[in-house]
Amino acid sequence: MKFACLVYMEDHRDVPDAECAAFGASIVESGHMFGGEALHPVDTATTIRVRNGERIITDGPFIETKEQLAGFYLINAESHEEALEIASRIPPARVGTIEVRPVRELQP
Repeated sequence: MKFACLVYMEDHRDVPDAECAAFGASIVESGHMFGGEALHPVDTATTIRVRNGERIITDGPFIETKEQLAGFYLINAESHEEALEIASRIPPARVGTIEVRPVRELQP
């Protein structure tokens, strides 16, 4: 099963990039990771909505929260429990929050 592990943190500098890269390399090697990236800080975000055919663009994230989306891992796990075990090893879990969500296949 595929899972998205969404990484939320107050400050992306709380965990060294090298530590996150090493973890990513380890789960690529184990065959559990098939994608993922770190994101630039939230002050670089732009939000877009289309209402009644009109495009509305605003700077920043959709909502104001303490923790912001800092990155994501797309993983493959045999079960939800295995996905949680993998997510618990993501370095930012020590200082932030990891949201684990099953990936839904779109129906034609």
